Amino acid sequence: MPGPVTVPAEALEDFARDIFVATGLSVDDSTALARSFVWASLRGIDSHGIARVPRYVEMFESGVANPTASITVDDTRPGAAVVDADFAPGPIALTRAATLAVEKAKSQGVAIVSVRNTVHTGAIGYYASLIADQGLIGIGIAAGSPMMSYTGAVGASVATSPLAIGVPSGAGRPTVLLDMATSLIAMGKIADYKRKGLPLPDGSATTADGTPTTDPEAAKVPTPLGGAKGSGLSLMFELVTSVLVTAPILTPYHAGTKKHRQNATLIVIDPAAFGDVGEFIANVDATVETIHALPKAEGVDEIFVPGERSSAKAANRSEAGIPVGEKLWTELVDLAAALGVVVPEVG
Repeated sequence: MPGPVTVPAEALEDFARDIFVATGLSVDDSTALARSFVWASLRGIDSHGIARVPRYVEMFESGVANPTASITVDDTRPGAAVVDADFAPGPIALTRAATLAVEKAKSQGVAIVSVRNTVHTGAIGYYASLIADQGLIGIGIAAGSPMMSYTGAVGASVATSPLAIGVPSGAGRPTVLLDMATSLIAMGKIADYKRKGLPLPDGSATTADGTPTTDPEAAKVPTPLGGAKGSGLSLMFELVTSVLVTAPILTPYHAGTKKHRQNATLIVIDPAAFGDVGEFIANVDATVETIHALPKAEGVDEIFVPGERSSAKAANRSEAGIPVGEKLWTELVDLAAALGVVVPEVG
């Protein structure tokens, strides 16, 4: 069936889950993947949403990702742990890590759980959001294979390492959620621009030899956000994720070992360990309102805090359904046919 189409979020989640089950994953792992992708698609983070389904199937079939991973936990301290993903994708390993980190933080006040040897963390904001939904503060960082330029160097030198911070707010308000890459544009978004046939923003990427380009077909290397600031952050994330858990990526990669993998760290803070929770939430809300009330620049109708626009989009797409482009929908339908998966009714 050709697209574009609009698919209800629940139906799309079930569809993605069934595809992964047919690929050989357990129902629980398939659900974890599907749920994270639909979360991203609902919020307009299409580069990390349902478009990832065919890519993940390819990773499983090629052996890059492990569909039957034996995930282990080294419970090193009451407030710390290291999860070895055994090359399971991030939405499987990091969802488990987030659950563990929340349990530890509720007991210890603060917890850090690191994940090594995953293959794609997914939308890092998803895990910060899961944590904030529990009334805790969630911070997530990730490191991976070089894709972004490093200031002063040519070509892919460091990862587009993302950062997410989720802070719970009062009833009826969305989580204050910052979700960003250290590059001006994520690799997934370049693929999204390519799929839609649109030019990239100026200065966001270069060719392999360092020539600036807006052509998504020619773009190979995203540029760092804020120049040295973005590349410096990426380097530091490598040090406090990969190097910290004895799984460095940059050094072996540049020495010729280019096996695909990623590492991540989740930090969870229980506001109750620092004072009255009700007062904390009230002050979060007051701070948000302070930002909303700032004098507006010319041409600005509304001032947003992180997470508000994506939350509003999620509310809209929850009601109206998630739009799926023609090319992607055809790819999903063809994949489903090959795996014997039933395609949902669409609008």
